[in-house]
Amino acid sequence: MNENPSSSRRMDSIRTTNATSASASAAPSRILDLENLSRHCAALQSNGKKIVLCHGVFDLLHVGHIRHLRAAKAFGDILVVTITDDPYVNKGPDRPAFPSELRAEFLASLEFVDYVGVVDDGSALPAIRSVKPAFYVKGDEYADAESDITGKIQIEQDLVNSLGGELVFTHDIKFSSSNLLNKHFAARDVAAKAYLEAKRDSGLEKRIAGYLEQIAKLKIVIIGETIIDRYIYVAPMGKAAKENIIATLYREEEKFAGGAVAAANHLCSICPNIELVTMLGDGLSTDNFEGFVRERLNSSVKMTVIHRPDGPTVQKTRFVEPTYVRKLFEVYHMDDHPLPRDAQDAFHLRLMAKLKDADLIIVNDFGHGFISPETVEILQSQSKFLAVNAQSNAGNVGYNLINKYKKTNFICIDAMEAQLAVHDKHANLSDVVAKQLPAIIDCPNIVVTHGRAGCFASGEDGNVVHIPAFNSTVVDTVGAGDAFFVIAAPMLAVGADCETAGFMGNVAGAISVGIVGHRRYLNKLEIRRYVTTLLK
Repeated sequence: MNENPSSSRRMDSIRTTNATSASASAAPSRILDLENLSRHCAALQSNGKKIVLCHGVFDLLHVGHIRHLRAAKAFGDILVVTITDDPYVNKGPDRPAFPSELRAEFLASLEFVDYVGVVDDGSALPAIRSVKPAFYVKGDEYADAESDITGKIQIEQDLVNSLGGELVFTHDIKFSSSNLLNKHFAARDVAAKAYLEAKRDSGLEKRIAGYLEQIAKLKIVIIGETIIDRYIYVAPMGKAAKENIIATLYREEEKFAGGAVAAANHLCSICPNIELVTMLGDGLSTDNFEGFVRERLNSSVKMTVIHRPDGPTVQKTRFVEPTYVRKLFEVYHMDDHPLPRDAQDAFHLRLMAKLKDADLIIVNDFGHGFISPETVEILQSQSKFLAVNAQSNAGNVGYNLINKYKKTNFICIDAMEAQLAVHDKHANLSDVVAKQLPAIIDCPNIVVTHGRAGCFASGEDGNVVHIPAFNSTVVDTVGAGDAFFVIAAPMLAVGADCETAGFMGNVAGAISVGIVGHRRYLNKLEIRRYVTTLLK
């Protein structure tokens, strides 16, 4: 079943407790849910009062907010301020810095704010419907609708107008909460702060926006095994009385469509033209999961299935302590022998047909028997732009190395996989990227990821750049490397340099490590907003 583990329920309980204490210390009569807010506003409007609505995150209240809200109040009689609730704040990991209970309390303490509400949505639309304001007030940075990357301001204006209201703008001193938080509150190390500071005035954000528009026009084929990631949440109880084993108590479980399916779901947020060529188990077996996969694959992705005769779809079952999402151990279900000759020949015929028109081939080589040496030859000889990740995991460590590919356009592997490939477990990663990997693989763009240490990237000029990690909180690392890879690869395919690709990979990875399993996937707006947040 697909339910949040008990840790989520605990957090809900904590949030409720915090909300109670916050409301008690602020002006509780000013902080209302949308239903009560709607009733209050309707009563005020029936008495001839003009309602003014402002909406935003208001993560760090500053003088720009104060002046904006005071100017907004001048448009009418009653000022209502609504804020986006925490789960819908789309500004990247570690945001909001302050929970909605405290943000509401900040606002309710201002004497010129009459009511505050919290919106369970990523836009102001529910607040507009509830309040039906005479004036919906935004800062003048929203006056040009085309510069709004969310695309929401026009939708919000249309709704306000349909309800008899008007969108108006304030014009005053401006500060950025994101900029202030980045400078004074961001929980990033010195290297990350220095790196981002150097990039803020470089035009990087504008270049990334351009690359994302170009990526949307690509035709991309993703090749790799489907992996069913199964999480069984258990509570450790201690050592069994009569056995040398740890006993656990079953709580609940959930399954995710991972592997190449997750890669396709991440990538379709920035490119609508994706085809997935993947391997599932025998179509007649009970552990095939094809229906499960098709239900969870984004509807925009075309899928070509290669069935493994007499074998299961790869499934990795992890037993997880739910409070901190800590994995205790895992069990593999798979047959990782090479495909039988007839199945492999059929796969290659279909593969070659897909390669002809593709602008970019992304290979998620998980090393579970899908991609043979002959497959590698086909990929190397017939791809316009070939991007490869050859993964080392518990099922193949030492047997599925990146050096089985001799010529590619981009390789992306982690530190252990790189050191295995060059047969040196103590190798300096800068040397591995700059010298050792290029000596064995003909590839102009190489990125080696290193978890909390960020990544090392080397492009056609041969210079190695270290890009620090941007996130401070890690919930779950499953699939983070795949998210990094599939966002970085198309950046290179449209002409970005390797450092920019690594930067975007770090953005994707930072977002991904905040997601349990594959409960959700990346989306373009989230990526754009996080880039903006980092570079403010």
